[in-house]
Amino acid sequence: MPQTTPKGLHRLAFGGDYNPEQWPESVWQEDVRLMREAGVTMVSVGIFSWALLEPERGRYDFGWLDRLLDLLHENGVRVDLGTPTVVPPAWFYRLHPEALPVTAEGVRYSHGSRGAICHSSPAYRAAAAGITTELARRYGGHPALALWHVHNEYGVPVSACYCDNCAAHFRRWLDRRYGSVEAVNEAWGTAFWGQRYGSYEEIDPPRATPTAGNPAQRLDYRRFADATLLENFRTERDILRGLAPGIPVTTNFMTALSQCDSVDYWTWGREVDLVTNDHYLITDGRRTHVNLAMAADLTRSVAGGAPWLLLEHSTSGVNWQARNPAKRPGEMARNSLAHVARGSEGAMFFQWRQSQRGAEKFHSAMVPHGGTDTRIWREVVALGAGLDALAEVRGTRTVPDVAMLWDWHSWWAQGLEWRPSEAHDARERADSFYETLYDRHLTVDFAHPESDLSAYPLVVVPALYLTTEAAGANLRAYVENGGTLVVSYFSGIVDEHDAVHPGAYPGALREVLGLTVEEWSPLLDDQRVRITGPGGASLTGDVWTEFVVPRGAETVWSYADGPAAGRPAVTRHRLGRGTAWYVSTRLDAASLDAIMAAACEDAGVPGRPGLPRDVEVVRRAGPGGHYLFALNHSPEDAAVPLDGTGTGTELLGGAPVSGELTVPAGAVRVVRLDG
Repeated sequence: MPQTTPKGLHRLAFGGDYNPEQWPESVWQEDVRLMREAGVTMVSVGIFSWALLEPERGRYDFGWLDRLLDLLHENGVRVDLGTPTVVPPAWFYRLHPEALPVTAEGVRYSHGSRGAICHSSPAYRAAAAGITTELARRYGGHPALALWHVHNEYGVPVSACYCDNCAAHFRRWLDRRYGSVEAVNEAWGTAFWGQRYGSYEEIDPPRATPTAGNPAQRLDYRRFADATLLENFRTERDILRGLAPGIPVTTNFMTALSQCDSVDYWTWGREVDLVTNDHYLITDGRRTHVNLAMAADLTRSVAGGAPWLLLEHSTSGVNWQARNPAKRPGEMARNSLAHVARGSEGAMFFQWRQSQRGAEKFHSAMVPHGGTDTRIWREVVALGAGLDALAEVRGTRTVPDVAMLWDWHSWWAQGLEWRPSEAHDARERADSFYETLYDRHLTVDFAHPESDLSAYPLVVVPALYLTTEAAGANLRAYVENGGTLVVSYFSGIVDEHDAVHPGAYPGALREVLGLTVEEWSPLLDDQRVRITGPGGASLTGDVWTEFVVPRGAETVWSYADGPAAGRPAVTRHRLGRGTAWYVSTRLDAASLDAIMAAACEDAGVPGRPGLPRDVEVVRRAGPGGHYLFALNHSPEDAAVPLDGTGTGTELLGGAPVSGELTVPAGAVRVVRLDG
């Protein structure tokens, strides 16, 4: 059984990407002195260092890395050692220009950034295996080594290449998946528009076409690109496991960033020894701490509920958005501990020392350009002390309340062209449903549509356009066995090949929802609909309406106006021992909360009306104890009632607490509960 925690690390991980090659060695001694001052326990090293480690093909220079790892070990800092395969050297591209990726429009990228890789290139694969092998042989037994870090952020910035190497690789992948060209034709529906293929050699990647291409082909190419990245990860991982047994292997995910949706992390989560994630706040006017919680919950779920590790986030502003505001005082610690509350075994940053040159020189770091006489540095030192005080939470698990379904294959299919409305955004629905649950102070697990859902009293399906027959049967069994299900519109429509399920909409979910949909009627940009229900209450919807026909479901709310006036808008279907709700329009936040309140009542999910908005309460539990994390993202002090016996010890300050916990505005408190 592979080790699943960083070897030799007995506290929470705290540190960041350390890129000492950007600095003269005279700075290294100062760095480790400051690391000791800040309480750093681990740093990530070597991720972008291929050109230094192998300056010419087959000639290696490990002297500087030897000295660095020895220095870190002497100062008690563990090492997450990267394989630098995200940045092949210039000499490699000079010898193998065909390894540069090609866009769907036929443009070949150039060297000079990062991640410019055709992952089907035999030359790249051989070179990546070579440098990985040398690193494993040299450092597999080094006493500083805690974790192997393969590549970096797979799928970013290039997730797919469309070159001739990829075309040949795609054909081989299709043959393994389908077994014959006839089966490919059937899966892709190539009878439409005369696209039938007579041999694999006639099949190319879905390159640029004059109008919409075959959606099933494009969906399979997303799967192929993901599988190709995973092949390369497995190759490096297996080399490391073979030559350096006992050291866990990971690669850093980017689970909930909508710009980085090219990887099916349900699959990848089973391939790493420790799930790790990078998370950066997206400044788009929304409440950034809600997206942070969502990312942490999703990462924990990819890890199967086990502890995971935040491997990158920022101390303050980033550098790659249109506007990059600084984090407010206390926000860095609050962000970090929010991840810990939701299962992370620490908080790591990009990066240790802020760069003076290069594309990311304005990205914040643990040691900023201004040095140690700065607010950021003082907050870094304070956070290090806080994480040290929380060492005892290691190994405990976050306690969930409800579940939400999430499927990357459905996102991929939903994002293809020519859908009923461009205004329908599946990710927006997921964000909105999550925010509703967050504001009800519920901790969310994410789940694959075909996974066991029996542990959850409530399961939410915000957007599941692609729903397999197995997923539909799974959701029906969940409800029949007593679960409460909430499904949003345009779900259950197609199978795994983007083929519409036979019969009326919503396809695979007709039976569990107890209804059919005759037709969709998306709304124009300025249209709103009013929905009326129990007691004359009114809800507001936009973007989408449907002509719903109950087939066993009861109508709870109806359209009062709009294209579907007089028709059901929100239904409730009692099936077996459970209940399935259906929401056929996009509701605003207040309206969606009203539906969720009713569903929570059906599910027996208790409310927490005494907690203010933007006060986050999360629990971790294990054999060693039960812990309550209270994070106050609001501008007002808050009182949080304690669970259980109502007594405990606040770990960050060491004081006993009883009855309720006072959490100052912007602050975090962590209580070890008695009993």
